[in-house]
Amino acid sequence: MSGTLYLVATPIGNLGDFSPRAVETLESVDFIAAEDTRVSVKLLNHYNIKRPLVSYHEHNHVSAGQSVLGRLLAGESCALVTDAGTPAVSDPGEDLVRLCAENGVEVLSIPGCCAAVNALAVSGLPTGRFTFEGFLSTNKKERREHLVSLQNERRTMLFHEAPHKLWNTLDDLCAAFGPERRIALCRELTKLHEETMRCTLGEAADYYRENAPRGEYVLVLAGAEPKAEAEVTLDEGVTQVLALKAQGARMKDAVRQVSDATGLSRNELYNAAVSVETD
Repeated sequence: MSGTLYLVATPIGNLGDFSPRAVETLESVDFIAAEDTRVSVKLLNHYNIKRPLVSYHEHNHVSAGQSVLGRLLAGESCALVTDAGTPAVSDPGEDLVRLCAENGVEVLSIPGCCAAVNALAVSGLPTGRFTFEGFLSTNKKERREHLVSLQNERRTMLFHEAPHKLWNTLDDLCAAFGPERRIALCRELTKLHEETMRCTLGEAADYYRENAPRGEYVLVLAGAEPKAEAEVTLDEGVTQVLALKAQGARMKDAVRQVSDATGLSRNELYNAAVSVETD
């Protein structure tokens, strides 16, 4: 009979947030797979937990995952921990969970801290629907494409960011979403200097040009406002398209111009206009 993989959430700054159940789990497993054993051993020493540690992180997760899986299939139990927060969320632990699922190994979650959810809760922005976007790519092209794909996103968006990248990230967010979009910048959550700044993207960019960012950030960005219902009907839009075309505009350009002015769908306008022309 195979063992069990436990996903044990660890504190993101305050050791008082570590639950009694999490401590009991770490004390009971056969071994612990840790993102950075040097970090995890400090947590274990604080609670006087003496269990064997193995390394499992982004750079060795393929080979280490197979090793952990082999031990689980042999009947041992394992606790997976990250340096801070919930394992397997925006984390290579997701690959280990997938391996376990594919091989019939039971996976149990020991709940605890999650920086993104904590930031969302204190942001003052809508919490009913949200999307977690993690860290933006350091590749400029991929980063720009990622943000462009989110320009019409109506859910609240959450990003992680390191202090030394915050300036560039705020500039990129301003370019993609406009300086008036609301944002909450949550830094050092649960720690001594925890702070949440609620403002617009433009105000945040201006502030951090004068003040050096410090600590790890979760950025909570407001979603796009719903588009106003088009005041022009599709038939009226088609009439405008055909009028522009009669004046010498290409169909594609005429459709784009009318769509931008009325909010009507470009595809619907184009198809309807073509249909009228061919009748």
